[in-house]
Amino acid sequence: MKHNRIVIAVSIIGLAALILMLNVTSPTEIGPFGVLLFFTTVYLVSFGFMVFLIYSFFKIAFKKQVSSNKLYLYAAIMAFAPIMLMMARSFGAINLWTVSLITIFITLAEFLVYKKV
Repeated sequence: MKHNRIVIAVSIIGLAALILMLNVTSPTEIGPFGVLLFFTTVYLVSFGFMVFLIYSFFKIAFKKQVSSNKLYLYAAIMAFAPIMLMMARSFGAINLWTVSLITIFITLAEFLVYKKV
């Protein structure tokens, strides 16, 4: 699949940028654009990881090929979970209630994709 190669390449470039950003700068000197870039690269890396994870899950568990559109939609929703967890961590609100609400949100969004697509 040509699209998977692009996703892998973008994820590796995002991981390299993320590692570089974490080693070279600090949060106080990076500014608002740097924070946006940080969260974007975290999302791209987690999106690539989720594509690989969901593709592997469907291949092993169901022994069938999932369509690219569904695979990318599932991965896009799942990749947003680390961003929400980091947001909750920045507010200092990581507890069982927060994690359960994030899990419910992700589950409902995945169910919507399952039913609509």
